[in-house]
Amino acid sequence: MRLNPDRLEELYTQLGEAGAEDVVCRALEELAARLSQTERCYRERRVADMRKSARSLVAIADQIGMHTLSRVAADVASCADQRDPVAIAATLTRLMHIGERSLSEIWDRQGARI
Repeated sequence: MRLNPDRLEELYTQLGEAGAEDVVCRALEELAARLSQTERCYRERRVADMRKSARSLVAIADQIGMHTLSRVAADVASCADQRDPVAIAATLTRLMHIGERSLSEIWDRQGARI
């Protein structure tokens, strides 16, 4: 899993411990919600909404140093733009897998800080 600890350290330096933890917690909650929304839009065949949700994942993931998650979310959006159902299914499956692992990893890191 690619998690950029430098980005997290940068947040802690800029915002202090309480501020950084608040940003990270809010970002994690939003990531979990957007991952769920992205998958739901896919199941409901709302490709435009799925793309929009995946694009929002890119910015949120970048904010806290989850660059792999960000890159795969961008891949999902790109596949949606191309209207390639096989590629969408494959990249969305990868996004969900990486999203779950990334969220677990960062929660574990946060638990170690407290």
